[in-house]
Amino acid sequence: MTDRPGLVRWEDVPLEKVTEMIGKKVIPGAGPPLVQAFLKRGAIVPQHSHAAEQWIYVLQGGLHAMVNGAVSTVREGSVLRIPAGSAHQIEALEDTFVMSQ
Repeated sequence: MTDRPGLVRWEDVPLEKVTEMIGKKVIPGAGPPLVQAFLKRGAIVPQHSHAAEQWIYVLQGGLHAMVNGAVSTVREGSVLRIPAGSAHQIEALEDTFVMSQ
């Protein structure tokens, strides 16, 4: 990417199959990438952490999120903030579509 404004159409971004239960589309940039993720019901994103904070916006469906041992249920229309360096794990409660950065 460059520093000039640009337009990216999600339909032009290839879908990456992460597992049988998880797929994602990624738009890289100078900072954290913008990600669309598709999680089938029961999909688990194993515990991990990131150097930067992360935001997860649930567009459709719902998640159980464990962040530093605290469990939250995140439903459609809600946004979860994960502080930098925080260990977190996600489980899809149903087929779920999220946007994250």
